[in-house]
Amino acid sequence: MKVDTDAKKIKTILSRGVETLFPNEKFLKERLESGKQLTLYLGIDPTGPTLHLGHTIALRKLAQFQELGHKIILLIGDFTARIGDPTDKGETRKQLTKEEVLENAKLYQQQAALFLDFDGKNAAELRYNGQWLDAMNFADVLELASRVTVGQMLERDMFKKRMQQGQPIAIHEFMYPLMQGYDSVAMDVDGEVGGNDQTFNMLVGRDLQKQINGKEKFVVPMKLLTDTSGAKMGKTTGNMLSFLDDANEKFGKVMSWTDGMILPGFELCTDVDLAPVEKRLRNGENPRDLKMELAFEITRTFHGPEEALKAKENFITQFSQQSVPEDLNEYEIDESDEHAVLDLLQSAGFISSNKEGRRKLQEGAVQLNGKKVKELKLKIPKELLEKGVVLKLGRKMIKIKKKQK
Repeated sequence: MKVDTDAKKIKTILSRGVETLFPNEKFLKERLESGKQLTLYLGIDPTGPTLHLGHTIALRKLAQFQELGHKIILLIGDFTARIGDPTDKGETRKQLTKEEVLENAKLYQQQAALFLDFDGKNAAELRYNGQWLDAMNFADVLELASRVTVGQMLERDMFKKRMQQGQPIAIHEFMYPLMQGYDSVAMDVDGEVGGNDQTFNMLVGRDLQKQINGKEKFVVPMKLLTDTSGAKMGKTTGNMLSFLDDANEKFGKVMSWTDGMILPGFELCTDVDLAPVEKRLRNGENPRDLKMELAFEITRTFHGPEEALKAKENFITQFSQQSVPEDLNEYEIDESDEHAVLDLLQSAGFISSNKEGRRKLQEGAVQLNGKKVKELKLKIPKELLEKGVVLKLGRKMIKIKKKQK
């Protein structure tokens, strides 16, 4: 297989969305410029029935390697998912059965195919780590465990925090990085791509690959898409944009992001040139317009341009309806007030707590201008609040608008 060594494409691989590179940028750059086909992989534990937007960050990076002609493996962690990755967990993760894991993984290849080519001359390969981990006996496990010390494991911030907080750490959680690391050995890869929350696990694999196979493995930890609190976008944090969401849901969820997520969103979730986006933000362009373009680009990736355009039009319609009953009570909010739907429900006295509001939103009981709203963090553009929006919960209905100066 002929490998492309285009300098511009290599620069993109080394920089866009990349948190850091191991062992260093020079090492990977020289490997990519050599023209030799490299083998690298992304491992995903099927702990849920669908991929989400966070997965697309590493999938995009894999696609860049595949475009150059390198060998790509999508590894389903059917064994490791049964154990449970302790990363970022304050307590031991619930273990899954083999049947649950395989059921969860059913759609993964089909969904990943939006980014990776599983056909053709340089087809991506789908593998399962149960193939080698299920086959290990106790002697194999002990031999593997002898290659990493307890001190190395306790270097993980997550384990340190749990010890400080008096939270238990099960022995099998110490074993998880070893199992994930052994994947690199079993497949004898040149490199691995993953989220930066997986850096420790990927580096364990780098150490094992060097010890057992005598090979220097490169590691590409990717930046994570996080909200303003620093929480990563995913199923655990409840702000997941799922592959299974329809076009309207995807568009609406992106529009609910904070303005601070616009540039990272373009960098990590699209192929759009970042320089013009940065310039427009510096020049003070309305962030809403850029967010609208971001929502379109992300929705287009999954559903195509026509569905993305419909979703955009539906969103605009949802927040631009002008027909309001003349005798409807009005509630005025200050310029400084938050404009998230959940906050407006509270301000209008429709709910007694955020917990109740979240439940009502998830039930589809909340409407804005006659359209159901389910996105917990959806924010209403200030321009629309100047005209007024109609908020409805059950029989309660009110018109909300900004105070006139």
